[in-house]
Amino acid sequence: MLVLFETAAGYAIFKVLDEQKLQQVDSLWKEFETPEKANKVVKLKHFEKFQDTTEALAAATAMVEGKLGKSLKKVLKKVVAKEAHEQLAITDAKLGGVIKEKLNLSCVHSPAVAELMRGIRNQMEGLITGLPAREISAMSLGLAHSLSRYKLKFSPDKVDTMIVQAISLLDDLDKELNNYIMRCREWYGWHFPELGKIITDNLAYCKSVRKIGDRTNVASMDLSDILPEEIEAEVKLAAEISMGTEVSEEDIANIMHLCDQVIEISEYRSQLYDYLKNRMMAIAPNLTVMVGELVGARLISHAGSLLNLAKHPASTVQILGAEKALFRALKTRRDTPKYGLIYHASLVGQTTAKNKGKISRMLAAKSALAIRYDALGEDTNAEMGVENRAKLEARLRYLEEKGVIVLLLPTSDVKVYDPSGDSTLPTVSKKRKIEEVEEGEEEEKPVEAKAKKVKRESPTEGKHPYSITLWLNWCCRHTLNTDEH
Repeated sequence: MLVLFETAAGYAIFKVLDEQKLQQVDSLWKEFETPEKANKVVKLKHFEKFQDTTEALAAATAMVEGKLGKSLKKVLKKVVAKEAHEQLAITDAKLGGVIKEKLNLSCVHSPAVAELMRGIRNQMEGLITGLPAREISAMSLGLAHSLSRYKLKFSPDKVDTMIVQAISLLDDLDKELNNYIMRCREWYGWHFPELGKIITDNLAYCKSVRKIGDRTNVASMDLSDILPEEIEAEVKLAAEISMGTEVSEEDIANIMHLCDQVIEISEYRSQLYDYLKNRMMAIAPNLTVMVGELVGARLISHAGSLLNLAKHPASTVQILGAEKALFRALKTRRDTPKYGLIYHASLVGQTTAKNKGKISRMLAAKSALAIRYDALGEDTNAEMGVENRAKLEARLRYLEEKGVIVLLLPTSDVKVYDPSGDSTLPTVSKKRKIEEVEEGEEEEKPVEAKAKKVKRESPTEGKHPYSITLWLNWCCRHTLNTDEH
């Protein structure tokens, strides 16, 4: 048996001296405890050294992809083909199939072969002669760096990294902006508390604080470039009767510096949003049309890449982002969530609560098709996304109109449950005379008995409908009386 062993320096072909030892897989490692023992099991037959790093990189990439490289094919034809009757032990079963198909060589891959490769790798310096350990280490390090650069350069998912990083940074900026604005409103609120209630927009608030400074300057300040005229007049009026405390110039300077930070971060946030929008339209145009750039970017970030997202079915896309709720529902045996990140899409947001589940399911199905088209298709247009979105909007209008039609049905056509038949007590006519009401219980009892007698004899008579229970009782009694006779 021959053994094909790959190293960073080249290909090595070993000859197995004692094949019976391969049958003892559990104790095979004992034969490679020392270089002397290892030389009694295998012997180096041929070593083909790589000429440079480029050749080593080409051989390594072909080996990783399970392909037969030129250098390996040359070695196999040169050495192994002469002993075609021998079996060739390899580490990769996929590569063995390629070798058998192209060179018609018998390849074997088993746990014993894997243990043999592990022993050869452990005693590689003693088995491969003429190759210093320092040189093997240097070539291994160089090949590792080259292979890493190759994978990074030719990675099909490298473009998605920009979207993942951009949406993550956008979320971080939103959190920081919220903290900064909250701190700014609370800090400046001690000096001018009325301003926070008048100006609700955060960016306009920070710009106004940056321009006003001390509230005593509001009367002579022109804020028309920031605020409308009505709000500006209200701010000036509130500054004259403000209940805020006096602060020093140093405090105002620190507050203004915080406002500068908020304004700068807000401007960078809008710039980053434009960048993310352009990248999403270039990479996943159909997904962007279906759910929007922010939701699409979050789906890609959650899955890791656009290609990984394309492998998910529509049901997974629908609940992507709600994994905790899903497993909690499965654990407690309750209803599973109907939507995850896709809930923030505009189509789901504009529908009623009754139809959110249906729309999210349909949107996830169409979005899954759009994702696969963007990831695996050759075209970069968004025609399919526009067409599917139009279908979903038409379906949404149909569902909404259907609900309205049901609500506007006339009351005369709607069948209403009559609860009067649930009671087994005798019904009393509403047109009772005053004299009958004033009579005592003695006169009421025979009337009730008479009414009961009438009900037993003819349940179908009378102006008012009788209950189903009385009618069934009458039928049962009538049947029993007939059987007795």
